[in-house]
Amino acid sequence: MLCLLCVLLAAPIEVGSFRFTPVDNQKDTPERYRLMARDFSYELEKKNELHGLGVTISHLRFPSPVKSKHPENNTVHAEYYRPKGQGPFPAVIVLDITGGNQMLSRHIANHLARHGVAGLFVQMAYYGPRRPRGSNLKLLTSDIRHTTAAVTQTVLDMRVAAAWLASRSEVDPKRLGITGTSLGSFVSALTGQMEPRLNKVCVLLGGGNFVDGYAGHPLAAPFVLGLELMGFRRDGIRKLIEPIDPITCAANLKNRKLLILAASKDEIVPPSMARMLWEASGKQKIVWYEAGHYTAALCIADGLEHILAHFKDN
Repeated sequence: MLCLLCVLLAAPIEVGSFRFTPVDNQKDTPERYRLMARDFSYELEKKNELHGLGVTISHLRFPSPVKSKHPENNTVHAEYYRPKGQGPFPAVIVLDITGGNQMLSRHIANHLARHGVAGLFVQMAYYGPRRPRGSNLKLLTSDIRHTTAAVTQTVLDMRVAAAWLASRSEVDPKRLGITGTSLGSFVSALTGQMEPRLNKVCVLLGGGNFVDGYAGHPLAAPFVLGLELMGFRRDGIRKLIEPIDPITCAANLKNRKLLILAASKDEIVPPSMARMLWEASGKQKIVWYEAGHYTAALCIADGLEHILAHFKDN
């Protein structure tokens, strides 16, 4: 239906630069997630105008602050959903699910923009055009070192994306946030902990404390077995995963406005993980749905209203 409303615009590409500057001394940010001041170039190419909805969609590209060994992965790609009008608008970074089909994230970004909140759907490391050609390489693999590096790169990419949003004249730099679903929720929580510009965070079907949350869980069995074969035991696994576990720096979220949407029958992300993150981050707002990880999709309309209210609220 939306495709019928889309008109491709032959508009010139906006080319420019912006500066990332830390807004604090980063003392509460682990070394791997720190960024020093530097300039970034960007390209913004208008793609679609959703007539009647008041939303313009553009393709954003900028260099990642991290150089992996895969050139395709070193350019960050995003879709910018700009609301109609001059602003200044609140703005939200949106991250995708594990499968990376992009439909839900685009729907969330579009819904936000239709209601006056700019949405920036950013591709995580090794997703979409960032995946090397002819490769099945993903962010999340059984290689914990690769996954840790990819998560770290993605968090740093999102910190830069937040600086890009803050540089836009149509965006209110004091009303920035981030949200994500499933895998994207974990990365969103981590990014919210590391980037003070993002003063609002919404976690959809996520949580924290991987080791305790997934203890005995069938999905974790292959990963645990592989690590045990390498000589790691429970405490060793905890230390290995600690840098990318949202529970580690959850206290940083006490200084943000946090919303958690969780499923009480979640078979992929144990509900206990949502509770543990909620407790560690100051017991802020949590909404429970009587649903599983996938059947939670039936609650999307209510979830979108919570998300919109969270990011529009002053």
